[in-house]
Amino acid sequence: MTRPLPTEAQVRVDLAAAHRLAALNGWDDTIYTHISAAVPGDDGAYLIGEFGLGFDEIRASNLVKVDIAGKVLDGSGRKVNPTGFTIHGAVHRARPDAACVMHLHTEAGVALSMLDEGLLPVSQWAMRLVGRLGRHDFEGLALGAQEQQRLVANLGALDGLILRHHGTLTVGRTVAEAYMLTYLLERAAGAQLRAMAATGGRLAPLGRAVAERAQRQWLGDGSEWDGDLEWPHLLRRLDRIAPDYKD
Repeated sequence: MTRPLPTEAQVRVDLAAAHRLAALNGWDDTIYTHISAAVPGDDGAYLIGEFGLGFDEIRASNLVKVDIAGKVLDGSGRKVNPTGFTIHGAVHRARPDAACVMHLHTEAGVALSMLDEGLLPVSQWAMRLVGRLGRHDFEGLALGAQEQQRLVANLGALDGLILRHHGTLTVGRTVAEAYMLTYLLERAAGAQLRAMAATGGRLAPLGRAVAERAQRQWLGDGSEWDGDLEWPHLLRRLDRIAPDYKD
């Protein structure tokens, strides 16, 4: 079933909400890391937060419209971080289905990125993403054209990347989906790291067959996307505690 295309106004509200929810969860890194979203019906245009604003300050109206290179398109003169958008631009260009790209430097995500084994099938949260995350080695702060090619090749058609010694990245067909995949990754990473600390690294991963069956059950027939059920609840929560995200 084909879903109706959302309006730019709807995507702005959802993207602002994702920033606010991330801040409430403690996923922000002062003014660094980014969440971006494609503008529906405006090929090559994307929304991203103004450089210098924290996630807790993002509103629907102060999101900046940029092109694939991070150049401002809306005439606002507001600053964006072109270097910060380099990863996002590369992913959006390679994956037209990636309506939202969420890149974070959380404590759990960065700690997970330091482990050679990556995300293991040791929690129910992990089942959704085991085998669905690529890995990209740290090459320094700069991200040139050649590294962009390697990054998108490592992502392929997967749901995200573990950026080694750096952080995490998820992509979604909607803002809600990207947010929920990040939520699951954060929960799974945190649980795995705590278990490793408590047991000296001795974990008992589930077998491949069980993990694959659990993932198939989670995904179902594909008609329901991650975030479809959870997102309205999360927006209601924001409406109670930080309703200005919609402004």
